[in-house]
Amino acid sequence: MFRPKLFDTLKNYNRQQFTKDLLAGIIVGIVALPLAIAFAIASGVSPEKGLYTAVIAGFIISAMGGSRVQIGGPTGAFIVIVYGIVQVHGVNGLIIATFMAGVMLIIMGLARFGSVIKFIPHPLIVGFTSGIAVLIFSSQMKDFFGLSMGDVPADFFTKWKSYTAGVDTVNMYSFMIAAATVAIILLWPKVTHKIPGSLIAIVVTTTAMQIFHLPVDTIGNRFGSIPSSLPMPIIPDLDFNTIKKLIQPAFTIALLGGIESLLSAVVSDGMIGGNHKSNMELIAQGTANIFSSIFGGIPATGAIARTATNVKNGGRTPVAGIVHAITLLLIMLFVGKWAALIPMATLAGILVVIAYHMSEWQSFVSVFKGSHSDVVVLVTTFLLTVIIDLTVAIEIGMVLAAFLFMRKMIMFSDVSILKRDIDDSGKEKNTNDIEILSIPSTVEVFEITGPLFFGAAHKFKAAMRFIEKPPKILIVRMRQVPFIDATGIRTLKEVHKDAKHRGTKLILSEVHNPQVIKELQDARLLFAIGKANVTSNFKDALSRSIVLLQDTDANKNIPLAD
Repeated sequence: MFRPKLFDTLKNYNRQQFTKDLLAGIIVGIVALPLAIAFAIASGVSPEKGLYTAVIAGFIISAMGGSRVQIGGPTGAFIVIVYGIVQVHGVNGLIIATFMAGVMLIIMGLARFGSVIKFIPHPLIVGFTSGIAVLIFSSQMKDFFGLSMGDVPADFFTKWKSYTAGVDTVNMYSFMIAAATVAIILLWPKVTHKIPGSLIAIVVTTTAMQIFHLPVDTIGNRFGSIPSSLPMPIIPDLDFNTIKKLIQPAFTIALLGGIESLLSAVVSDGMIGGNHKSNMELIAQGTANIFSSIFGGIPATGAIARTATNVKNGGRTPVAGIVHAITLLLIMLFVGKWAALIPMATLAGILVVIAYHMSEWQSFVSVFKGSHSDVVVLVTTFLLTVIIDLTVAIEIGMVLAAFLFMRKMIMFSDVSILKRDIDDSGKEKNTNDIEILSIPSTVEVFEITGPLFFGAAHKFKAAMRFIEKPPKILIVRMRQVPFIDATGIRTLKEVHKDAKHRGTKLILSEVHNPQVIKELQDARLLFAIGKANVTSNFKDALSRSIVLLQDTDANKNIPLAD
């Protein structure tokens, strides 16, 4: 379970596959270059931190991961949360939060939480992903239009208010470069898919700006030159107060990283017919984030777009991801200084296209065609992400989804009183049918449908109150009870205690589910009720009730001693 996929794929590795992986890795490395820089700048940190992350985390995710083709690095999903952390806690706070998130991801993997994270509700994922897309789009308007203004405010409404106030400072050259970038990225796939449109856009717009000396901000103007080497590793200084202050954003990074990486792994599995190891993937993601923070990088996770590019270009083993990281390192070492010439408007155009693809508007619309509860989760998560905070959105979205799910389960659960006429299979029959099991008048039969948990237990209690005269035998049918929790056990105990107090014998019929049987055993309810009074089918329950009635009548007829 904790064996990296790299070891499995190297068993039958050959030169032909290496050639494919080498080509795919080089292409993905070139694709990742502008994205790493753009994501770092949009996150509120210097561009080289995105490159450090793509190199260090990208290498570790491929070398240690549980997916054959996963490509890791900085992604658009983290822009919002990283920007917020930097604004409040600074870059040092971000490094510590990333380190803590890495530790959390490793713990999640070791605790085998991989399969659990994959079942995060789809409306919640679409909600916060679409919200992130809106925020990324909003954050790029300053550079897209070349507005002359100070730092972009973090608050969504304040941000757009600032844009409105600076609308008369629009730089038409910046706008033309950004618009040209968008056009090239959208149209270039019609020419070829081999070379990424974002790279062509960077080359064309940067060349045009240098030739015509356009008055447009560049990476170099704003951040200076990009270092051509990796920094020395530094272990973050952790103390209790720092951990307490950063535990919430660190958990958000860990949860978001886990969700994104496993979603990407699932998508890539579908593309290559593979089967990833979710827990190994979490451990790799955690290790990657720890080392990324040690080298001054930002959070990293699996990147769906880059992973898909890897697959489409022939990558089938983690070797392609390792080559991608090495390619980025070589670019940074030898030609990274030229990245300072890239216009900020070009990066804004790239991020606007990324925001569009992230928006998942088709999924957004499709969820609206579903149930009301899914729409509520979607809209709530989306609005909270845009207006308040991604951390709050995920927390409230998860709680809301859980409550709405419980509400559905409560509505699905039911407790009903059965009629006197039941056939030999235990189903209710009309009185005109021939094969009928006659139920004595002193026997009451109740059936529980659905899970007997804390949300539905009150229905069972309420149904018991409808019994006007205490019966001699109470049969509770549990054939459609898939699981039972502590509240359900407590309710059954109360029913048994009340029945005993009234002189009623309790019989549990058709207890089939192993989980339900185990819970009854652990709570010693089987012992209290009596194993003979817990039957596997309704005919046995009815036969047992007749025996109990006969014993009761016999005991009544025993003469008292003189």
